[in-house]
Amino acid sequence: MAGPGSSMVHSFLLFTVVFFLQEMYRTKLASLELFTILGGFTSSIPFLVLLTPSPHILFHSLYHNLIGNFQESCDMRTGLGAVILAEAVALIAASTVHRVCITTCFLFSTCLLYEVNRIMGLTLSKSESRTKRH
Repeated sequence: MAGPGSSMVHSFLLFTVVFFLQEMYRTKLASLELFTILGGFTSSIPFLVLLTPSPHILFHSLYHNLIGNFQESCDMRTGLGAVILAEAVALIAASTVHRVCITTCFLFSTCLLYEVNRIMGLTLSKSESRTKRH
């Protein structure tokens, strides 16, 4: 099974691919209102990628993430600092496309953060109920 180091590499590669594809299609994303909203959504994908590991590891361990690996190695929990840093990077990426993309990126990132938090809560409650039975 892949560890936190390979998870960081996968997350960085996914971030790089999404960011450069967004930069390649910058003029197309800024051309229409609907594409501008799409640009905000594609800018929120790096937020999710920076916050969580690559998809094949996501279901094995939701606690190892790109920004939190250093904190985890120091026995600290990833908290609001990791979220703010990932959001700042995503908003900077959105600002390279269009001004409206910043706002839509923030809204989509907030929704993604809510869903990730909900999934982590469900996963944690299931694992706690399993350990209590055994």
